[in-house]
Amino acid sequence: MNHHKHPRFPSWLAGSFAFVAALACLYGRAAAQTQAPEDEIVANLAGGRVIVHVAGDGNIIFAAINEPVEAGGVPPRVVEVDATHVAVLLGASEWRLPADPNPVRLDRNFERIRARDPKYQYNAGEAEPDLETIGVAVLEKLRPLTAQLHHKIDLLPDEPLLEMVLIGYAPNHYGPEVWAVEYRVQQEQVATRGEYWQTRVLRPRFTQLYPPEKHAPRMIVEARYPADLKAPTLMALIQGNDPAIAQLRGSDARFAKVIEAVDKGQAQKAAPTDAADFLRAVLPLIADKQPFILAKMEEQHGFDWIVPPDEPVERGKKGEEDKNRPPDAPSLRRKPNPNPPNR
Repeated sequence: MNHHKHPRFPSWLAGSFAFVAALACLYGRAAAQTQAPEDEIVANLAGGRVIVHVAGDGNIIFAAINEPVEAGGVPPRVVEVDATHVAVLLGASEWRLPADPNPVRLDRNFERIRARDPKYQYNAGEAEPDLETIGVAVLEKLRPLTAQLHHKIDLLPDEPLLEMVLIGYAPNHYGPEVWAVEYRVQQEQVATRGEYWQTRVLRPRFTQLYPPEKHAPRMIVEARYPADLKAPTLMALIQGNDPAIAQLRGSDARFAKVIEAVDKGQAQKAAPTDAADFLRAVLPLIADKQPFILAKMEEQHGFDWIVPPDEPVERGKKGEEDKNRPPDAPSLRRKPNPNPPNR
């Protein structure tokens, strides 16, 4: 796997989109009316912004704002990937197969990752073991879907098909971490079959977003899909004393302290409850009427929603979900155990 910045060492994410028949309209850069034939697989792209504030005591508050790539698409979604990480999925997170009314969602039926897959070849030294294990698990879910893409995909060389923003805690008391994990694809034309392409997904590329380099300012970090979204980042608004930020600063002394800490590059010193309340107040001001979600993570107590997604919980056949779910499988829609068992 490729990675930017050495893992674990502080060296320093929706739109419905049919892109199989012709992905030339990706990100709305060409005719959005392009439709895939009925017998082709179709991917729904999630576009948006993921905002993460690592506050006091290592508590993580994060939000995702829906920025549709095309009308009627899917929002960024959250999935718990192992005991200490969640991921916000952006890009090709939902797929529709021919003659199947139910889409394949990468955030569904995701078993908690426990150990490396012995059938897969891992490259020593490319990424930390737990990160690589997560990356490979998602790769294996994405691989059979991308293999059904047989038309030319019009992507720029560095554009990922799927991106997940990985948020959580590293082992060995390393502390909070945020990674952008990007999945790109490679295509090869089969000459004997005309316009028929073989598509394969490449190993993921990791980019560490948090923590920053030693002694570098600690700020609110943000990831975007597509990367060229034009709205300013929350950090830019804070540093530029945007009127919306100035209004919040004057409305509540707690917000003023959070903004001051972030502006000074000391975001980790903000009180977690105040930081969560600040994000809850600022999100409606910067989301431009788009839906958003807000959640928090604590190393000892896990994940919990502050503003949950609007979409209803989809259930399978009666009893099927409970029958197939391991006893200790995670659920993003129930509160975490305040006294979790030791790992």
